[in-house]
Amino acid sequence: MTFNNPIDRRGTQSSKWDKMEQLYGVSPKDGLAMWTADSDFSTAPCVIDAVRQAADHGVFGYSWMHPEYLNAIQWWMKTRHDWEIDSDWILTSQGLGNAIALCLDVWSEPGDGVVIFPPVYHEFANKVNKAGRRVVECPLVREGNSYALDLDDAQSRLDGSEKVLLWCSPQNPSGRVWTADELRAVADFARRNGLILVADEIHHDLVYPGNTFVPMDVAAPDARPWTVTLTAASKTFNIAGQRTGNMIIPDTKLRADMRQRQISLDYDPSALGVAMITAAYSPEGAKWVDEQIAHLDANRKLFDAAIADIPGLWSMPLQATYLAWVDFSGTGMDHAEFVKRLRDDARIATSSGPGFGSGGETFERFNLATQHARVEEACKRLKAAFGDLQ
Repeated sequence: MTFNNPIDRRGTQSSKWDKMEQLYGVSPKDGLAMWTADSDFSTAPCVIDAVRQAADHGVFGYSWMHPEYLNAIQWWMKTRHDWEIDSDWILTSQGLGNAIALCLDVWSEPGDGVVIFPPVYHEFANKVNKAGRRVVECPLVREGNSYALDLDDAQSRLDGSEKVLLWCSPQNPSGRVWTADELRAVADFARRNGLILVADEIHHDLVYPGNTFVPMDVAAPDARPWTVTLTAASKTFNIAGQRTGNMIIPDTKLRADMRQRQISLDYDPSALGVAMITAAYSPEGAKWVDEQIAHLDANRKLFDAAIADIPGLWSMPLQATYLAWVDFSGTGMDHAEFVKRLRDDARIATSSGPGFGSGGETFERFNLATQHARVEEACKRLKAAFGDLQ
């Protein structure tokens, strides 16, 4: 399989392509979907084989989190991230978004503050607002070509009503890979403020050469009494539509609280989702992921080189994820003006920078998890749309 095989996702109930015109005014007939975070290539052959075997069996009855599934998760975390976890720590959610919502439900009340570090994954603030909680922004600081923490400033923004800290690692939208020291500082910040630390690590497998992802639990094992880690195979293997993710909770009390909430909601995981993750977290899946990273690495280099050639545009160097974070401030345009060029002239749908919170006002996020030819076409269109800038 090659990641450059053209796949037409239009007319397949794909949110990324079939909702593009409704949301952004860009028709899938001539537009490029570079917004929501899923990929335009098919998943790993081992995952497809698991689906075929399930279909051939033909019975889709009640299932459970069987030992093979739990063993596969343990094996993956150990071999890919040097993270030893117990099978007892693993709870399964209906995807990462559902896991965030559950964490807010279990460990906060309406009106409580929830700490985030923008610009950050837009669904953090969306989930907080939907739950009737209060977003407490502690903005990241731009340092050179990346972002850094300012925990002294963050401390000044808290009033004691905060209950949860939502943390994104690797960071979306910037692709920043946090160091172990930075992770320990965040864990200690949560401890000092009595916050449950919810670490979204969904992009942890998509890390580029020269960078090392460290799980929060590896960096700060002493923080287990107040830490919950959220993972999923969805971004790595492009299976987000299966709505299956994991909450890895070492602390007995935290895990019991979450499990009781799941019981009260009568939740059990999808049998097909469990089968797909069991197949994905395997040596065959690992080889496929390595090949995918090489493909994404080539895409990001092509894209960054093209952006560097367009006056007024700048792309933050990615350490992880397939999500490019592009700053348009050098154009002198306001957000509405440069987005109009993106939509009307380049015919590209991107994720709106302001949606990621403070610091995102002059940015747009581009999804590079697609065929090389589509990235080339996007670069060509961007040069044409902003080619008049000097």
